[in-house]
Amino acid sequence: MEIEKSKHSHFSDYLKPSQIVFDLEAKDKKEALEELLELLEKQKLIKNKKPILTRIIDREELESTGIGHQVALPHARFNTGVKDIAVVVGRLKNGVDFEAIDKKKVQLIILIVWNPTIPGLFNHLFAGLAKFLSNDKFRKRLFTAESPDEMYQILSEIELHLPPIEDKIIHRGRLLWKLQDIELKKKKAQKKKQKELEKQAELIRAELDKALLDRFDKLMDRYGFAVAEVKDGTCMGCYINIATGMSSAIQGSNDIYVCENCGKFLVSAEREEK
Repeated sequence: MEIEKSKHSHFSDYLKPSQIVFDLEAKDKKEALEELLELLEKQKLIKNKKPILTRIIDREELESTGIGHQVALPHARFNTGVKDIAVVVGRLKNGVDFEAIDKKKVQLIILIVWNPTIPGLFNHLFAGLAKFLSNDKFRKRLFTAESPDEMYQILSEIELHLPPIEDKIIHRGRLLWKLQDIELKKKKAQKKKQKELEKQAELIRAELDKALLDRFDKLMDRYGFAVAEVKDGTCMGCYINIATGMSSAIQGSNDIYVCENCGKFLVSAEREEK
């Protein structure tokens, strides 16, 4: 299936009932990921599960994709050799440890593999999924669904919207903040450590749009850093107060905003401390 350049779609555009595993038998995270990728391989949505599994596990070691509320969104930007995007959903009766942010075992896994030539696609999917999956009633319906078809119907309600291109650049702020930290550490690290840091940086860069990375790299080259915290309504990159509305939006948000004065990316200092 080719990805349409529509600004509005539904999750069911990327998912079929046959891509839902109603009762995963896995006893841990790796087994669950293997079982889900095996289904994609059997349905010929991916060619080879092994390198994709390795990429996803590497990504999990960098930062868990357990987003809380017993839900995980493991993913990899990888050439499937078959489709632009491959999605599979699995539900577990007892749950598995995903090192989620709220420490709860994961019962619902939505695994996504997408083509490297499609920048921004995962951001588009993640934003729509996170909005619905953060709703208690919606999650309860998924956890109590009595058949794969019922789960599919519920997941089909998820609407996806491509965000307008404005000063606000939607992406998970912690990843870009972490990329900056890695790039700064690379400058001081010994050769052996640099290889490990380069691998971590590559995993993060695989999830970011080229335009976002180009801007990030230019800021790093010019100023030595590209992402600044916001403390008490002030950009710590230029020490100029930012607009009240933007300051309020940043607090508690994991999106990234751009300082209107110095052009650096902004993240909430309060969120990073948490």
